[in-house]
Amino acid sequence: MELAQTDSHFDGENKTNTSQYLTFMLDGEEYGVDILKVQGIQGYGKVTPLPRTPKFIRGVVNLRGAIVPIVDLRCRFGMEEIAISPTTVVIVVKVVANGKDRTVGLVVDAVSEVHDVADEDLKPAPDFGKSANSAYIEALATINERMLILLNIDHLINSGVMDAVESSNDEVAE
Repeated sequence: MELAQTDSHFDGENKTNTSQYLTFMLDGEEYGVDILKVQGIQGYGKVTPLPRTPKFIRGVVNLRGAIVPIVDLRCRFGMEEIAISPTTVVIVVKVVANGKDRTVGLVVDAVSEVHDVADEDLKPAPDFGKSANSAYIEALATINERMLILLNIDHLINSGVMDAVESSNDEVAE
């Protein structure tokens, strides 16, 4: 699996910019995050719960000496909770949260693959008005007749995740 960004792709005489996205499954739908944000993928293991955090924060793990919050994306998106299975993994991503680089683990149903997506294939998320929040969606793309929902992971994590983790850490420290 190649984990790099492609600056340009030659298609005949047309030069187009492409980006790579690691895709994963949640409730039968395929989502993707920019591969440059991905630090690694690991099986779901022991997570230490934190008191007084939202349900979508499963807790924290010690990852090579760093305390990493674990976010359940199914729960974060209001999807039905399911049991951890052999395909459940944690995608470790590096995000910018509250002006600092942070490492966060994302619990997903399964990892799919890495896709090259040309910039011209990216479509904006439809505006649903107040009935649905599409702020976490960076773009939509169709690959092999499948719709990919590409996430803006920085925005997703900045929208309440890090505040919840930091406030629970402050309460534990008191």
